[in-house]
Parts: sequence; structure tokens; C-alpha cells
Amino acid sequence: MTTRQRWIVMAAGGSALLMLGALAFQHLGGMAPCKLCIWQRWPHVAAIVIGVIAFVIPGRLLPLMGAVAALTTSALGVYHVGVEQGWWEGPSSCSSSGVSGISTDDLFNQIMNAPLVRCDEIPWQMLGLSMAGWNALISLGLVVFWLQAGQRQSRA
Repeated sequence: MTTRQRWIVMAAGGSALLMLGALAFQHLGGMAPCKLCIWQRWPHVAAIVIGVIAFVIPGRLLPLMGAVAALTTSALGVYHVGVEQGWWEGPSSCSSSGVSGISTDDLFNQIMNAPLVRCDEIPWQMLGLSMAGWNALISLGLVVFWLQAGQRQSRA
């Protein structure tokens, strides 16, 4: 296995481990994901697929794409943390928001179509960081792995 392939395995494997962790929290821990949690999963799936392809196809483009995927989920994690902390509002479909200025019928429809999980509540945290915070931090580290995989290899 080349050095490039090792970096790819660590980068894509990191995304795979984060996905397994998220699925374990969901299916074993009973913590249903909110809309922003789901959004954070898609770039990890992309990074895993990119990793499988990049493992066998040489070049710098695929590792760069993996880095973009990891950076995307990291940015979504930061956005989600901001929603959880009340620094900014999240999507209206998964955050608590005021109900003034809407009719009773619209309010009823909003309640009936409301998601089961809110994006602005923290269901679990460790060392002061929520799952979204850990995703943001770890995914930022995965960006470094992807960039290492994309470096030109010196010839010995």
C-alpha cells in the first residue's frame, strides 16, 4: 500500500467510522437524527465513495474532492452547533420558532407536519461538545488527511 493510499484509507475510513457512530446512536441508542444531522451525513457518504475510487485511481483530483466533502460536513457541523447554541436560527422545519402572525389553520398544519426531532436541542454531548460539534472537529481533521493524500509524492 502506498503512502497516498494509507492517507485515503484514514480519511475515508474516518468518514465511515463517523457514519457508523451516527447510525449506532440512531439505531442502538434510539436517538433519531434531525434534518441537520442528516445533512451532515451526505458528505461523509460522498467521502467514502470518493475514497474507494481514489484508492485505485491515481491523481490529486479525487483527494481534493474528498477534502471538499469533509470540509462541507465540518461546515454543516459548525452551522448545526450555532443552531443548538442559539447563535443563529436553523431551518424553520426543525427549530423552535415563534408562531405569531399565522392563522390557526396554518399553525395546525405546521404542528401536524412538524418533524419529530428538533435541530436546536442537544440530545447528547461529551466534554461540552454535541455530536454536531464532534463531527465538525473530527471532519476538519479528515480534511488534513485528504490533503495529505493529494500531495505530490517525492520520488526516492
